[in-house]
Parts: sequence; C-alpha cells; structure tokens
Amino acid sequence: MFFKAFIAFACLFAVAFADGDDAHAEEAAEAAPAPAPLAAAPVPVVPLRAAPLPIAAPLPLARIPVAIPAPTYVAAPAPVEVFDPPVYEFGYGVEGDAINGNARFGHNENRNGYTTNGEYRVALPDGRTQVVTYNVIDAASGYVADVKYEGQAIPYVAPAPAYAPAPAYAAAPAPVVALPAY
Repeated sequence: MFFKAFIAFACLFAVAFADGDDAHAEEAAEAAPAPAPLAAAPVPVVPLRAAPLPIAAPLPLARIPVAIPAPTYVAAPAPVEVFDPPVYEFGYGVEGDAINGNARFGHNENRNGYTTNGEYRVALPDGRTQVVTYNVIDAASGYVADVKYEGQAIPYVAPAPAYAPAPAYAAAPAPVVALPAY
C-alpha cells in the first residue's frame, strides 16, 4: 500500500517537473502502473503538533525629535561679607655684622584702606645700599616703586689662591730580592 502511494507521488512529481517533451511523459506513463484511487486506501491520521511561533523582533521606534528645554538654575547670591578697610603701620631694621660682612636692611610700611606707603633698604654685595620707596594710591593705580642706590660700588677683587701646587712623586726603586743559592 505504501509502495502504491509512492509510485503515484513519483508520477505526479514527474509530470509537474516535465520539460514539455511528450516523449518522456509517454514513456513514464507506460512504465508506471496506474495509481489506485486515493479514497480506496485508508490514510492513517497522525495528530500534528503545532510548532512554536517564532518570537518577532520588536519594531523599531520612530525617532521623533522632541525639544525638551534644559533646566534653568539660578545660583544663590554669594554672601557678602563686609570688612573694615585695613589700617596698620609697621617697621623694622637691622644694623650690624652678619656672618659674612656688614648687614644693613630694613622695612617700614603705613596702610590706610587701599592707600599704602612704604620703604625698604637692602645692603648689596658691591657696597651700595638699594632703597625702594613705594606707594599704592587705590585699587586701580597699582604698585608704584622708585628705586635708588646710595653709596659707591666697590669692584670685586678675587682673592689670590691660598693653595700650593701638588707635590711631585718619584717612582719607588724596584725591590731587591735575594735569590737562594742551590
């Protein structure tokens, strides 16, 4: 019974895929026995299981431009601290011998708000004294300095070297070795 169904199916397959040449179709029809009617043979009923449906990928979302305003932030005002303007006066001076010579320097300053006046003195290595007088009238004027020098510069004279040349060494005589007599 299975064999008859196979033959019938093969004939239908050959007819469906024939290339239109009737000679081959006639030969196939003569060689194959006539198929039995399909209703005469009982067909076993096999329950089919439904295959699981494939999971479809989600549809891409359309990108719709949406204008979202940026959040606005207002900074809290900074606390304002009120200070009294600075008012001070100071000064110092040094006269005397330092480790390597005579050290003379000093500084004095007077301030009332932004107005500042002052002077400082520094002893230079060439024997002169540098005097810087400065003032600041207000915050916009900045630091204004006047630099002056007191005294005469003494040229530097390098001291003579206080070392003697290295002594010359003579080679020591070769040692005398007495050979044993045999």
